[in-house]
Amino acid sequence: MTRVAIIFDNFGPYHLVRLRAAAAGCDLLAIEVAGRSGTYAWENVPGADNFRRAVLIEQGTSDDADRAALLRRLDRELDAFHPRVVVVPGWASPAAWGAMRWCRRRRVPMVCLADSTEWDEPRAAWKEAIKRILVHPFASALVAGARARDYLTKLGFPADRIFLGFDVVDNAYFRTHAQAASARAAETRRRHQLPTHYFLASARFVEKKNLPFLLDAYALYRASCAQPEPWSLVLLGDGRLRPALEQKIAALGLRQHVFLPGFRQIDDLPAFYALAGAFVHASTAEPWGLVVNEAMACGLPVLVSHRCGCVPELVQEGVNGFRFEPTDPADLARRLSQLAAPAFPLHEFRQKSLALIADWGPDRFAQGLAAAISCALAHPSAAPNRLPRLLLSLLLRR
Repeated sequence: MTRVAIIFDNFGPYHLVRLRAAAAGCDLLAIEVAGRSGTYAWENVPGADNFRRAVLIEQGTSDDADRAALLRRLDRELDAFHPRVVVVPGWASPAAWGAMRWCRRRRVPMVCLADSTEWDEPRAAWKEAIKRILVHPFASALVAGARARDYLTKLGFPADRIFLGFDVVDNAYFRTHAQAASARAAETRRRHQLPTHYFLASARFVEKKNLPFLLDAYALYRASCAQPEPWSLVLLGDGRLRPALEQKIAALGLRQHVFLPGFRQIDDLPAFYALAGAFVHASTAEPWGLVVNEAMACGLPVLVSHRCGCVPELVQEGVNGFRFEPTDPADLARRLSQLAAPAFPLHEFRQKSLALIADWGPDRFAQGLAAAISCALAHPSAAPNRLPRLLLSLLLRR
């Protein structure tokens, strides 16, 4: 079996299920840059199952790490394993730059993992020029979907060496646990203090998740709702904007109708999805949106901002959900009213979500990665040239 090393900043539940699926087809070393994430409050998950595992920085996050020590440990792990291919997480972190340097020195082909899209962040011409140089040596790429593929080709990467399937979740886990929670609906509702009917959102409480907009749209929905019992809103997550969101909820008179259960680990999530009527994701900038995968795996209709990268693949307008403009609260309020109407065919939308997400599970990641690895072995990285080597040196010393 081909020896493959793959690098992630931190192993959360999303990563582990992908790694287990990928390891069925290769001899896999999974390198975790740091034992804790600086972005997500995931519980640490020990073990490695069917793959080898190495942690570069045991304490703290990658943001806290001494860069020189991190790079030395990365070189030692790769030297000891002797991979034929290295799978690198993008092009914008010290770990990625260190892996690029190691591969260039040892003439080992690289696969790029990416889900960035052209418009998930503001783009500056000089930065795009640097990215073009950095992506050039990759032999192939595994990306999230069509929007990530289009962005990578715009950076000059050959389209025939790009494969899809990076952003997936454990569909079977969410489906089976949501079904179990539904079978015990009264107990689940009581345990998590959930309302009878509700829209569900799940996001970090940061600006790009667009949560004040969601609250404005929800307030408009309630103000215009003709039904005697409008649905509530359950907003999972936490972050620095929580005090501001709590103030806004109070100002809009929504304290009795908006619930903030906080951040929940993966063990709790299926219960919240199971009893929801529909899922809402309002981000103004989102490379993909894995919470949409989770919601669909639990059989929910979805309302998703058109700026989320997953929209072309996962949201079929009027089939399993709707897209909306994330700067127009009235647009979203209209969709909320539409889904909550008694005559709306929620069951049909639920079934369509389950059918659509079935093709976006761990097996898709494993198949896409296997294709990218085969492509990398058939098309080794570009011949060394001075400019990328100098650029990497500058980035690593920054």
